[in-house]
Amino acid sequence: MDEIINRLKKVRRGAMFIIEAPSGTGKSAVVKEILKRDSNIKFSVSVTTRKPRENEVDGVDYYFVTNEQYDEFLAQDAFYEHVESQYGDRYGTLRSEVDSFINIGQDVIFDMDWAGARQMRKKAGSDVVSIYLLPPSIKELRRRLESRGTDTPEVINKRMNIIMDKISHWDEFDYVIVNVNLEETITKVQKIISGERMKRVRQVGLTDFVHELIKEAENG
Repeated sequence: MDEIINRLKKVRRGAMFIIEAPSGTGKSAVVKEILKRDSNIKFSVSVTTRKPRENEVDGVDYYFVTNEQYDEFLAQDAFYEHVESQYGDRYGTLRSEVDSFINIGQDVIFDMDWAGARQMRKKAGSDVVSIYLLPPSIKELRRRLESRGTDTPEVINKRMNIIMDKISHWDEFDYVIVNVNLEETITKVQKIISGERMKRVRQVGLTDFVHELIKEAENG
C-alpha cells in the first residue's frame, strides 16, 4: 500500500497557491506557518530590480537583477506575472522558478496581490488556486496595523485608504476566509491545500493506475 501511495505522489502535479489580503489581515503570518508546517510547499522567490536591503540574500529573498536583465526576461516572456511599483522598482515571477517545482509534484505558495493573481490565472489556468483573507472588521484591521509598531501614522493612513480597492477584488478568488483567529485560518488554508491536491486534474498518475486496475479486474 505504501508503495502505491508513494508512486502516486511522485506523479502528482503541483499547484500554485496565491494568498492575498489587505495589509494587517495576517497574510504574512499565514504564509510563514504554512511553509513551516508543510514540507511539500515552497515559497516563490521573485525577481526584482531594486537594491538588496540589509540582511537580504540573493536567491533567498529575491533574485536581484539589473533593468537590462529584467527587460530580457520580458522579451522572452519568462514571467508568469510582473509589475512595476509606484517607486519605480520592478518585480516578476519566473516561469522556470515555479515550473521546476510543480512539474515534480511540489506546490508553490505566493504572497501576491489581485493584479498579479489575474496574470497568473491567465497564464497558468487550473494550476492556480487563489485564497483571499478578509479582516473581521475595518476597526480591527486598523488596530492590528497600529499594534505592529512598524509603520508611522501616515503610512497606516495610506494603507487604510487603499483598503476598499483591495477588498473590492475579493470575489475574483476561489476561496475567501475571514481571519478572526490566526490558528483557525491556518487550519482552513491547510484543508484547502489538502483538498486541491486530491483533485483529479492534479493526480496525473491516476490514469495509468486506473488502467492497471481495469486490466487486473479483466484478468480475474
